[in-house]
Amino acid sequence: MKHYQFLNNLTGWIVFAVAAFTYCLTIEPTASFWDCPEFITTGYKLEVGHPPGAPIFMLTANLFSQFASDPSQVAQMVNIMSALMSAGCILFLFWTITHLVRRLVCPERHEMSVAQLITILASGVVGALAYTWSDTFWFSAVEGEVYAYSSLFTAAVFWLILKWESVADRPHSDRYLVLIAYLTGLSIGVHLLNLLCIPAIVLVWYYRTHPAANIKGSLSALIVSAILVAVVLYGIVPGVTKVGGWFELLFVNGFGLPFNTGLIVYIILLASTLIWGISETYTEKSRKRMNLAFLFAIALIGIPFYGYGATSLLIGAIVLAALTVVLSGKIKVWNPDARMMNTALLCVTMILVGYSSYALIVIRSTANTPMDQNSPEDIFTLGEYLGREQYGTRPLFYGPTYASKPAIQHVEGGYQYDIVEGAPVYQRKEKATEHEKDSYEVVRHKSEYKYAQNMLFPRIYEEKYAQAYEEWLGGVTGKQVPYDQAGEISMIKIPTQWDNLRFFFTYQVNFMYWRYFMWNFVGRQNNIQGQGEIEHGNWISGIGPLDNFLVGDQTLLPSELKNNKGRNVFYGLPLLLGLIGLFWQAYKTHRRTDRTGNVHEDPVGIRQFWVVFFLFFMTGLAIVLYLNQTPQQVRERDYAYAGSFYAFAIWIGMAVPAIASWLQKKIEGRAAAILASVLCVLVPIQMVSQTWDDHDRSNRYTCRDFGQNYLNSTQEKGNPIIFTNGDNDTFPLWYNQETEGQRTDVRVCNLSYLQTDWYIDQMKRPAYDSPSVPIDWSRLEYVSGHNEAVQIQPNMMKHLDEYYRKNPEEAVKNFGENPYELKNILEHWIRHPQDEGLRIVPTDSIVVRVDKEAVKRSGMLIPDSLHGVIPDYMHLSLKGKRVLYKSELMMLEMLANTNWERPLYIAITVGSENHLNLGNNFMLEGLAYRLTPFNSKETKTSIDADKMYDNLMHKFKFGGIDNPDVYLDETTLRMCDTHRRMFVTLSSELIKREEKEKALEVLDYSLKVIPPATVPHDYIYSSSKEMAENYIALGYPEKALPILEEMANNAVEYISWYESLDEQRFRDSYETCIRYIYMLDEINKSYAKLALAPNAEKENIYTKSAVHYSRIFDTLYETFNKRIGANKREK
Repeated sequence: MKHYQFLNNLTGWIVFAVAAFTYCLTIEPTASFWDCPEFITTGYKLEVGHPPGAPIFMLTANLFSQFASDPSQVAQMVNIMSALMSAGCILFLFWTITHLVRRLVCPERHEMSVAQLITILASGVVGALAYTWSDTFWFSAVEGEVYAYSSLFTAAVFWLILKWESVADRPHSDRYLVLIAYLTGLSIGVHLLNLLCIPAIVLVWYYRTHPAANIKGSLSALIVSAILVAVVLYGIVPGVTKVGGWFELLFVNGFGLPFNTGLIVYIILLASTLIWGISETYTEKSRKRMNLAFLFAIALIGIPFYGYGATSLLIGAIVLAALTVVLSGKIKVWNPDARMMNTALLCVTMILVGYSSYALIVIRSTANTPMDQNSPEDIFTLGEYLGREQYGTRPLFYGPTYASKPAIQHVEGGYQYDIVEGAPVYQRKEKATEHEKDSYEVVRHKSEYKYAQNMLFPRIYEEKYAQAYEEWLGGVTGKQVPYDQAGEISMIKIPTQWDNLRFFFTYQVNFMYWRYFMWNFVGRQNNIQGQGEIEHGNWISGIGPLDNFLVGDQTLLPSELKNNKGRNVFYGLPLLLGLIGLFWQAYKTHRRTDRTGNVHEDPVGIRQFWVVFFLFFMTGLAIVLYLNQTPQQVRERDYAYAGSFYAFAIWIGMAVPAIASWLQKKIEGRAAAILASVLCVLVPIQMVSQTWDDHDRSNRYTCRDFGQNYLNSTQEKGNPIIFTNGDNDTFPLWYNQETEGQRTDVRVCNLSYLQTDWYIDQMKRPAYDSPSVPIDWSRLEYVSGHNEAVQIQPNMMKHLDEYYRKNPEEAVKNFGENPYELKNILEHWIRHPQDEGLRIVPTDSIVVRVDKEAVKRSGMLIPDSLHGVIPDYMHLSLKGKRVLYKSELMMLEMLANTNWERPLYIAITVGSENHLNLGNNFMLEGLAYRLTPFNSKETKTSIDADKMYDNLMHKFKFGGIDNPDVYLDETTLRMCDTHRRMFVTLSSELIKREEKEKALEVLDYSLKVIPPATVPHDYIYSSSKEMAENYIALGYPEKALPILEEMANNAVEYISWYESLDEQRFRDSYETCIRYIYMLDEINKSYAKLALAPNAEKENIYTKSAVHYSRIFDTLYETFNKRIGANKREK
């Protein structure tokens, strides 16, 4: 077929257009929750995001942001970028499938028939569209995140190796390999997932260069590919910063030169060596110089130097010595020629060119951008940033269990924990004087505890998840082992290797991978994140008997779950097509007649199969092995395995030739191709009919608006500070300030970052309209390794009181008039300049002097119960706390220095463990508590109703959630519930204050902007029961009735559902069922209030409803007790 290439390109671009149209129609018009607001901001302002950063994403996003007409359009442009990148991935997927299918259906030596043309193109269309409309990929395609971009790199690199395969015998074909290396380097600046394509790439290279390939050779190729992955991941990526660090230490600490001198020398030397090596291997004038240049280049990149210190140098010397022997030709097994060495150096150089994009991170960090996470301003901090060291490590091959105890060693004078001192961490030394020379100092070592009990392949290793591990396993068998605890032998129970493997297969493989795989190709139960329960987040098929067996009777499913937009059923058709394509590819043969006339079946498909399989494996199960995930993940993690689903989509496309070849036995070839194509293309069409509604984020502005609501909860004057803690109460706020310029007078302070010196540095700098936060500490006082934690020692109080009685003048001179006053504790104890022994908190009851005039000027509510009398001191209890960590010390420093005139707020989503025992001093003003000097238990006032009313009724926005066509996922619904809860809280306060008209207005407005049609009433999360009771209290039972009915019906449906389950599942759901029974009982109490409402006699419906649900409750409760009794008798 002469026009195959034209038709292949044309059809590919049509598929691209379909994907781009789909994604651009369904993108979120602004930022999404989780990391998206941060990524969009880093792109727009080129600021430094969380490790390991994404400089290529930043640069590309910045380019797309230039097309925005105003800052409010920036997020949409970045989201369009993701949509187009995803469509590009689909384009390469189409071309990949058609390339592979063409090789199997129509070898190059044969003329292509029309039937074959239809089959090849249809296979690409079916596979590409199935992936286009799959759940996981579509989710990432419509938001400003790195995964869409990363998928494009994966698809492009895999397609390029197939292009190389087609032209491998032509001159200069190695340019494709060099281009692949360059894209790999660039992909490091987006996400490291692209490295997992290397095994598939190596297999393609091996099969192309070894026509007589066999199993031994294939295994060798896979081993080489694993080495290459390790070379890039553990050699090039950390090696450059490691060797660069050595040069920096030599020139700065050794020669006394300024910072970055060694780095500049290293970069010049590395570039020169690479150019020298490429030149030598290209000209081939001297084998010795060629080998020497190659060795120097490999050494300077840092590939051989694994580990740290002397161990790193020893390993490097051994590797370089072995490589020298290989290059010398003394080993006859393998002797790389000049072309191979030249190609290798070119590839490494191109990886480094792409990798050099991280210079952007250093440059922008040096500029002290408002968002400058980890502040990677030099080669050492960049190394930590790239290594994601703030997230800690996890054991992969050998390590402790969750029940393991630290090993204890005997030392002179006693016992101590056995600690392995790791690599030193260097930071710029803070200068005592401006004339002091630049230098680096070791601030700590990456030390780790040794454990007395360890196992191979540890999967259940994290102590804080001990209960979760046991719940997932339904109990742990365990075994008793002796533990030497400072000379005393005790027995402890640790899990067995069988327990460990059960968790691996049950949770990590099945729940955290296979479940996601089935979502995409069989069906998804709903969009509610599950933790293993039967009703949330599982996979289903749409086939009744199968689903009933897997997750209970679907006909009895609660309406809330049955009508969930995330409920998608594909009837297993994509999976079926994929399996058909997989087996067809694996067993596909080409008939060949030799010179003697004998017919042979060449197994050409099996090589392709192994290539696709290892792409599937490395981007799926290999990630499972590497991540070693713990239970109770904060969000679903299916996005990490999108590459695996990409590989399976190739097999889905291959179902077309498989079915066509079977139909050709029944009907004519062209008709068979058309029929197979039509049948198969119906599958992705059926998929999109299911997945469109739960992936269409158009017209949804919740993340942006809710972020603004947090900011607008703060006072407009005084440059307030708001403390946050998580992704979804921090990143949306940053996005609003950095990208859209909203409330730049507010300083957002993330408490989880406030423990670090780099973040305190940022807080001490002004940002836009916000002055620096009032932290007076010098950097030497909070730099890493200093004042990480300060002990609380209340036993010092009696000694201190005695000291003040005996030596009052001396005591006042040393510790101030009141030693328990916050400013005095900070100045004379925690920040004591000489005596480190005094760096403690000598009391568990701190007082803060209150400037009464400042409080009056501040704008905060002064409770009526005080009658205008402001207390002299605010009391802060530290009872129950042993230490104050650096973040808490910084909070206290701000409290001491703001003098109440700069408002301090804490977001309502921050957990009480981060409240510093200040909860009694909070005043709710919206989505944030204001810190006040008043104790709410004493004043009986914890809500500033007037400000909260103004915020909720006049300032807050609601992201279009009143539109029934807007899709709200679980994360968004949680945020909506939080807002509804604030309305209910405000209405309760207004009723308490006898402001009933305003209370009614608040409740009615809540139902208008957060309608139950889009945000269902919820007993727990949205305080809807209290809303109904407030309506009753206001004399509007007719408005309370539908709220109670919705909650009551929901509870009844859930209880009925749980009671329909088999015994094992009923036992598993026991606690949840009890909770719904309790809810229904409480709702019935509200119905009783409804029946007693003033107009209840006129409206007999209230009494009937109360009686109706009371009877239902009795019936369900009786059934529940029977089930419980039956279970007890069985036991």
